This record gives sequence, structure tokens and C-alpha cells, in this order.
Amino acid sequence: MQFISDSSGKTTGVFIPINEWNELKRKFKGLEHEELEVPDWHAEIVRERKERYRHNPDQTEDFDSSLDDIDNSL
Repeated sequence: MQFISDSSGKTTGVFIPINEWNELKRKFKGLEHEELEVPDWHAEIVRERKERYRHNPDQTEDFDSSLDDIDNSL
């Protein structure tokens, strides 16, 4: 994989060799589509969660703690 940068050194793109791209497409069906549509019901859930976070930002848990909780419940 190669990163493409502009004249100031800012990364502007990524080049993925075709073998790696084909492997990614096998692992993640639909990856080759330019745009995936998010169902309305899913977008609504995200909107609700963002709103709850705005009102209660101190009620969140960091990612690692969340994973620990999941591991402990299995």
C-alpha cells in the first residue's frame, strides 16, 4: 500500500495494489461500490444516540472499557 501526498506533504490518497484490493473485496462484500446507502432506520438510531450524547456526555464509556465489559459478559 502506498500513500499519495501533495506538495506540502499532506496525505491525499492511498494506492492499494490489485491483489490487496481483491482480497479486501472478498472479505468485505460490497466494498467496491462507490457509495453505500444507510437505511433510514439506522440513520435515525445514530441521530438519537448523538442527541443523547450531547445531553449527557459524561455518561459515555471509552472503547477499551466497553470491550472489557463485552469480554466479561461472554
